[in-house]
Amino acid sequence: MSTVLAEKPGIGDVVEKNYQFEDNPILARQKLQESNARSYPRRIPLALKRGRGIHVEDVEGRTFIDCLAGAGTLALGHNHPVVIDAIRQVLDDELPLHTLDLSTPVKDRFVQDLFAVLPPAFAKNAKIQFTGPTGTDAVEAALKLVRIATGRSTVIAFQGGYHGMSQGALSLMGNLKAKTPLGALLSQGVQFMPFPYDYRCPFGLGGQQGVEVNLRYLDNLLNDPESGVQLPAAVIVEVVQGEGGVVPAADAWLRGLRDITARAGVALIVDEIQTGFGRTGKLFAFEHANIVPDVVVLSKAIGGSLPLSVMVYRDWLDTWQPGAHAGTFRGNQMAMAAGSAVIRHIESENLVEHAAAMGQRLYEHLLGLQRNSPQLGDVRGRGLMLGVEVVDPAGTPDALGHPPADPALASRIQRECLKRGMIIELGGRHGSVVRFLPPLIISAEQVDEVAGIFARAVGASVGG
Repeated sequence: MSTVLAEKPGIGDVVEKNYQFEDNPILARQKLQESNARSYPRRIPLALKRGRGIHVEDVEGRTFIDCLAGAGTLALGHNHPVVIDAIRQVLDDELPLHTLDLSTPVKDRFVQDLFAVLPPAFAKNAKIQFTGPTGTDAVEAALKLVRIATGRSTVIAFQGGYHGMSQGALSLMGNLKAKTPLGALLSQGVQFMPFPYDYRCPFGLGGQQGVEVNLRYLDNLLNDPESGVQLPAAVIVEVVQGEGGVVPAADAWLRGLRDITARAGVALIVDEIQTGFGRTGKLFAFEHANIVPDVVVLSKAIGGSLPLSVMVYRDWLDTWQPGAHAGTFRGNQMAMAAGSAVIRHIESENLVEHAAAMGQRLYEHLLGLQRNSPQLGDVRGRGLMLGVEVVDPAGTPDALGHPPADPALASRIQRECLKRGMIIELGGRHGSVVRFLPPLIISAEQVDEVAGIFARAVGASVGG
């Protein structure tokens, strides 16, 4: 691989890129031949040919810091040696590549490695189900599991939540854009609750008061015989809402949620598809609150860049029958080998602690920039899962005094970052939150470089 990917200017260098993004033949063919549903290429018009570590190189020979990292999939970055070696070993040993749900030594090792890093209180009575290759299929499996085990059919989800794009998972999504064109969804019986979004508190309160009111509302909903809401099979939640705008739930709220659901006999499903494996500064995000969920769904980083998805759950739920959930590609041996390599490397190299430290470093950079940039309304997140909500300071403030979202400015900032050699993505309400999801291996110097590029992009966007 070309060494150009390692030759990035440092934070002290004054080299300023000004990449332009005219369609090349590959992008032109993509635009012509791929579905209108394509998404990332509309905002990130790149044709990539190489990747190593936190960098990618496009077909024009330009290098970029990748702060999207496969939407959090690439915990160790691009083509990490331990992942490549694990994949090569599977091929060199002529192991079966497709095994359905038959057992193999590679699969057994992956399960043992995963259970070894799960919190003991959760792992000791846990079962695992390998699902289809994507996180949304793990969510579908979780919906089946809890409905069969409890005999109840409804589920509580949260405003701003994102759990996948299949029909059942889509019914749990807060965002209306993807749901409205479909009319009635295949899976009904979802009750939405407000998420404790501190900056845009749905109760107009924020802080500890907002958390307490939120929990009282949920408790009342599940216990009031006149609430109009049937007792659900489960509550599904993200500890940090990713696509919803990098909105972290307070630890006290998560503990309250666990207490309320346990007392009501309602299963708690924690979606760790994007937060799992060190992303938030804990191996699993629910560990911040020291809770024990009933179901955890995992994908993205779990396969070491290859498609893999699993559901781990407490054994009291294991009442479904053989064949209740299946999928042809749930036996991806290379992904399991790569996943084991990622788990062991994260543990041996203390990357969870490193992610927490690098996340704090980036967070402080962003807070410093925010102090002189009223367009940056809120800086939030956990570990290396951070978001900056872009606002219009001249707009009409909300009940908490915060100005409205400014999606147009957020888009300009994203474009200016790309011109300067950094890939970021947007999310949240109105697409107004700049999201940072760099690989966990990012160094302190690289964090400083990310912050510097972002600062210059903000300056150029506001000035323009």
